[in-house]
Amino acid sequence: MARVALVTGGTRGIGKAIVQRLKEDGMAVAAGYSGNAEAAEATAKELGVMVVKGNVGSFDDCARAVQEVEAELGPIEVLINNAGITRDGFFHKMTADQWSDVIRVNMDSVFNMTRQVITGMRDRGFGRIVNISSINGQKGQIGQTNYSAAKAGMIGFSKSLAQEIAPRNVTVNCVAPGFIRTAMTDALDDKQKAAIEARIPAGR
Repeated sequence: MARVALVTGGTRGIGKAIVQRLKEDGMAVAAGYSGNAEAAEATAKELGVMVVKGNVGSFDDCARAVQEVEAELGPIEVLINNAGITRDGFFHKMTADQWSDVIRVNMDSVFNMTRQVITGMRDRGFGRIVNISSINGQKGQIGQTNYSAAKAGMIGFSKSLAQEIAPRNVTVNCVAPGFIRTAMTDALDDKQKAAIEARIPAGR
Protein backbone atom coordinates (compact mmCIF):
# COMPACT_ATOMS: atom_id res chain seq x y z
CA MET A 1 0.00 0.00 0.00
CA ALA A 2 1.35 3.43 -0.99
CA ARG A 3 2.51 5.80 1.71
CA VAL A 4 0.37 8.92 2.09
CA ALA A 5 1.92 12.38 1.78
CA LEU A 6 0.42 15.83 2.31
CA VAL A 7 2.12 18.89 0.86
CA THR A 8 0.86 22.31 1.97
CA GLY A 9 0.97 24.95 -0.72
CA GLY A 10 1.21 22.03 -3.10
CA THR A 11 -0.56 23.29 -6.21
CA ARG A 12 2.00 25.85 -7.41
CA GLY A 13 5.72 26.57 -7.45
CA ILE A 14 8.07 24.54 -5.27
CA GLY A 15 5.14 22.74 -3.64
CA LYS A 16 3.80 21.48 -6.96
CA ALA A 17 7.24 20.18 -7.93
CA ILE A 18 7.40 18.30 -4.62
CA VAL A 19 3.94 16.83 -5.20
CA GLN A 20 4.97 15.67 -8.66
CA ARG A 21 8.14 14.00 -7.37
CA LEU A 22 6.36 12.23 -4.51
CA LYS A 23 3.69 11.00 -6.92
CA GLU A 24 6.38 9.71 -9.29
CA ASP A 25 7.97 7.92 -6.34
CA GLY A 26 4.75 5.97 -5.83
CA MET A 27 3.11 7.85 -2.98
CA ALA A 28 -0.55 8.75 -2.61
CA VAL A 29 -0.35 12.54 -2.47
CA ALA A 30 -2.65 15.32 -1.36
CA ALA A 31 -1.82 18.90 -2.33
CA GLY A 32 -3.05 21.64 -0.02
CA TYR A 33 -4.09 25.08 -1.23
CA SER A 34 -5.76 28.14 0.22
CA GLY A 35 -7.44 30.19 -2.46
CA ASN A 36 -6.47 29.54 -6.07
CA ALA A 37 -9.08 26.97 -7.05
CA GLU A 38 -8.12 27.15 -10.73
CA ALA A 39 -4.50 26.15 -10.00
CA ALA A 40 -5.72 23.43 -7.64
CA GLU A 41 -8.02 21.91 -10.24
CA ALA A 42 -5.27 22.05 -12.85
CA THR A 43 -2.82 20.30 -10.52
CA ALA A 44 -5.33 17.60 -9.61
CA LYS A 45 -5.99 16.91 -13.27
CA GLU A 46 -2.37 17.10 -14.42
CA LEU A 47 -0.78 15.05 -11.66
CA GLY A 48 -3.67 12.84 -10.61
CA VAL A 49 -3.56 13.83 -6.95
CA MET A 50 -6.06 14.84 -4.32
CA VAL A 51 -6.32 18.55 -3.56
CA VAL A 52 -7.61 19.90 -0.27
CA LYS A 53 -8.49 23.50 0.53
CA GLY A 54 -7.60 24.98 3.88
CA ASN A 55 -6.10 27.90 5.76
CA VAL A 56 -2.81 26.72 7.28
CA GLY A 57 -2.93 29.69 9.64
CA SER A 58 -5.99 28.18 11.34
CA PHE A 59 -5.52 25.22 13.70
CA ASP A 60 -9.12 24.09 13.27
CA ASP A 61 -8.95 24.32 9.47
CA CYS A 62 -5.77 22.23 9.47
CA ALA A 63 -7.52 19.60 11.58
CA ARG A 64 -10.39 19.46 9.10
CA ALA A 65 -8.05 19.23 6.08
CA VAL A 66 -6.07 16.39 7.62
CA GLN A 67 -9.28 14.52 8.45
CA GLU A 68 -10.39 14.85 4.81
CA VAL A 69 -7.09 13.55 3.48
CA GLU A 70 -6.96 10.62 5.88
CA ALA A 71 -10.57 9.70 5.17
CA GLU A 72 -9.80 9.44 1.44
CA LEU A 73 -6.17 8.27 1.31
CA GLY A 74 -5.32 6.86 4.74
CA PRO A 75 -3.04 7.96 7.59
CA ILE A 76 -0.58 10.70 6.66
CA GLU A 77 2.97 9.38 6.92
CA VAL A 78 4.79 12.20 5.12
CA LEU A 79 4.14 15.89 5.77
CA ILE A 80 5.76 18.67 3.76
CA ASN A 81 5.20 22.09 5.33
CA ASN A 82 5.69 24.27 2.27
CA ALA A 83 2.94 26.90 2.33
CA GLY A 84 4.17 30.45 2.60
CA ILE A 85 3.50 34.06 1.71
CA THR A 86 5.41 37.33 1.62
CA ARG A 87 4.34 40.78 2.76
CA ASP A 88 7.57 42.64 2.17
CA GLY A 89 8.39 46.12 3.40
CA PHE A 90 10.98 48.07 5.34
CA PHE A 91 10.49 47.42 9.02
CA HIS A 92 9.90 51.07 9.96
CA LYS A 93 6.91 51.03 7.60
CA MET A 94 5.72 47.48 8.31
CA THR A 95 2.18 47.19 9.62
CA ALA A 96 1.01 44.81 12.31
CA ASP A 97 -1.01 42.95 9.67
CA GLN A 98 2.03 42.52 7.42
CA TRP A 99 3.89 41.03 10.36
CA SER A 100 1.14 38.80 11.73
CA ASP A 101 -0.04 37.53 8.32
CA VAL A 102 3.42 36.21 7.48
CA ILE A 103 4.08 34.76 10.93
CA ARG A 104 0.69 33.03 10.92
CA VAL A 105 0.99 31.47 7.45
CA ASN A 106 4.72 30.75 7.41
CA MET A 107 5.42 29.86 11.06
CA ASP A 108 2.22 29.09 12.95
CA SER A 109 1.24 26.77 10.10
CA VAL A 110 4.14 24.45 10.92
CA PHE A 111 2.68 23.90 14.39
CA ASN A 112 -0.90 23.77 13.12
CA MET A 113 -0.17 21.06 10.55
CA THR A 114 2.45 19.03 12.38
CA ARG A 115 0.34 18.84 15.52
CA GLN A 116 -2.42 17.12 13.54
CA VAL A 117 -0.22 14.25 12.36
CA ILE A 118 2.45 13.80 15.03
CA THR A 119 0.44 11.52 17.35
CA GLY A 120 -0.37 9.12 14.53
CA MET A 121 3.25 9.05 13.41
CA ARG A 122 4.39 8.32 16.97
CA ASP A 123 1.86 5.55 17.42
CA ARG A 124 2.71 3.88 14.09
CA GLY A 125 6.46 4.26 14.60
CA PHE A 126 7.04 5.97 11.29
CA GLY A 127 6.88 9.50 9.93
CA ARG A 128 8.71 11.95 7.71
CA ILE A 129 8.32 15.70 8.19
CA VAL A 130 10.08 18.18 5.91
CA ASN A 131 9.81 21.91 6.51
CA ILE A 132 10.57 24.26 3.61
CA SER A 133 12.38 27.24 5.06
CA SER A 134 14.49 29.74 3.07
CA ILE A 135 18.03 30.94 2.79
CA ASN A 136 16.64 34.23 4.12
CA GLY A 137 15.89 32.44 7.38
CA GLN A 138 19.63 31.84 7.66
CA LYS A 139 21.09 35.13 6.45
CA GLY A 140 18.22 37.61 6.60
CA GLN A 141 17.01 39.89 3.83
CA ILE A 142 16.32 43.60 3.57
CA GLY A 143 12.58 44.25 3.60
CA GLN A 144 11.78 40.80 4.95
CA THR A 145 12.11 40.94 8.72
CA ASN A 146 8.74 39.18 8.99
CA TYR A 147 9.51 36.48 6.41
CA SER A 148 13.08 35.91 7.63
CA ALA A 149 11.91 35.65 11.24
CA ALA A 150 9.29 33.07 10.31
CA LYS A 151 11.70 31.01 8.22
CA ALA A 152 14.36 31.12 10.95
CA GLY A 153 11.69 29.91 13.37
CA MET A 154 11.03 26.92 11.12
CA ILE A 155 14.69 25.95 11.41
CA GLY A 156 14.62 26.05 15.21
CA PHE A 157 11.34 24.13 15.24
CA SER A 158 12.79 21.43 13.01
CA LYS A 159 15.98 20.99 15.05
CA SER A 160 14.07 20.71 18.31
CA LEU A 161 11.31 18.38 17.17
CA ALA A 162 13.83 16.19 15.36
CA GLN A 163 15.60 15.46 18.65
CA GLU A 164 12.33 14.88 20.46
CA ILE A 165 10.73 12.47 18.03
CA ALA A 166 13.67 10.55 16.51
CA PRO A 167 13.35 7.60 18.96
CA ARG A 168 9.89 6.93 17.46
CA ASN A 169 11.35 6.58 13.93
CA VAL A 170 9.95 9.96 12.92
CA THR A 171 12.44 12.27 11.23
CA VAL A 172 12.16 16.04 10.91
CA ASN A 173 14.25 17.88 8.37
CA CYS A 174 14.41 21.41 7.03
CA VAL A 175 15.34 22.64 3.56
CA ALA A 176 16.38 26.24 2.93
CA PRO A 177 16.04 26.97 -0.81
CA GLY A 178 17.76 29.93 -2.38
CA PHE A 179 16.26 32.12 -5.10
CA ILE A 180 13.89 29.81 -7.02
CA ARG A 181 11.78 31.07 -9.90
CA THR A 182 8.14 30.80 -8.86
CA ALA A 183 5.08 33.05 -8.99
CA MET A 184 6.22 34.49 -5.64
CA THR A 185 9.63 35.55 -6.94
CA ASP A 186 8.23 36.62 -10.31
CA ALA A 187 6.26 39.26 -8.39
CA LEU A 188 9.53 41.05 -7.54
CA ASP A 189 10.43 44.03 -9.72
CA ASP A 190 13.51 44.04 -11.97
CA LYS A 191 15.56 46.09 -9.51
CA GLN A 192 14.86 43.66 -6.66
CA LYS A 193 15.70 40.64 -8.83
CA ALA A 194 18.95 42.22 -10.03
CA ALA A 195 20.02 42.98 -6.46
CA ILE A 196 19.36 39.40 -5.36
CA GLU A 197 21.02 37.83 -8.40
CA ALA A 198 24.12 39.97 -7.85
CA ARG A 199 24.66 38.18 -4.55
CA ILE A 200 24.31 34.69 -6.06
CA PRO A 201 27.66 33.20 -7.14
CA ALA A 202 26.09 31.65 -10.27
CA GLY A 203 24.41 34.96 -11.09
CA ARG A 204 21.00 33.45 -11.72
